[in-house]
Amino acid sequence: MILCLPDGRWFDPQQQTWRDAKGRVARWPDLLEAARRRTTRVVLAAAHLDHNPGNSRRRNLRSLCQRCHLLHDRPQHRLQRWITCRRRYALGDLFLGLYAELSRTIAVAPIGATAGPGG
Repeated sequence: MILCLPDGRWFDPQQQTWRDAKGRVARWPDLLEAARRRTTRVVLAAAHLDHNPGNSRRRNLRSLCQRCHLLHDRPQHRLQRWITCRRRYALGDLFLGLYAELSRTIAVAPIGATAGPGG
């Protein structure tokens, strides 16, 4: 459990000082800011520094809070989002491209227009 402020500062009880979002010593809150403090529970997660879950050597693992873990993985998450969007576009091109135009043409053709001679 830690004390934190809306701007990301948190109280370090071991050093008896406030720290910013990057862990550096920060200024103490004024009276109005101190009134907005809240207590929150921090859950630690194991972060892979090289973003490879298969590499679980001790030097590749760090214990980070959820916020720091998300910030650490942000470039990887952005890349994965880009890949997912491109994959969806590719599937759309594959199934909704020329093939979709042909199926629409066949669907709106008058009855008998697609039948051969004598049909």
